[in-house]
Amino acid sequence: MKVNQDKPYVIYLAEFIYNNIINIKKKNIKISNIDAMERFIGTDEFKNISSGNFHDTWFKDLESNQFIDKESGKKIPLETIKLLKIQKDATIKQLKQDPKLYYAKNSFPLKDMQNVFDFLWRMCESYELWCKESGKPELLSLKIID
Repeated sequence: MKVNQDKPYVIYLAEFIYNNIINIKKKNIKISNIDAMERFIGTDEFKNISSGNFHDTWFKDLESNQFIDKESGKKIPLETIKLLKIQKDATIKQLKQDPKLYYAKNSFPLKDMQNVFDFLWRMCESYELWCKESGKPELLSLKIID
């Protein structure tokens, strides 16, 4: 049975997050995945995602290209664009942080930080599952699903 290796559009965000966490680990070889995710939360890339700018920029790029995917050359269906807008809204909601809820020791929001961390972990898991299912084990650097 042949496996469809086209990358689902909803996995693009997970891939972006995953690759940024890998880059953090490459610069800090001895840190854990958890520490790398925590460091990612403080980056401009994280702010770009959590504000919705990641998706907004992507949508503008797609619109300027008449919703033709640059990688595949295929037109992206309207249903997929709607799904990506839902992903954007869910991402903003999941990554929202309330500055009133902080740990006393390190000034990180207690409940919100756990939600943010859980979201990032699930995105990385999703990316690894897609890599595994599409026969691309060489992309599995964090080994979260092992």
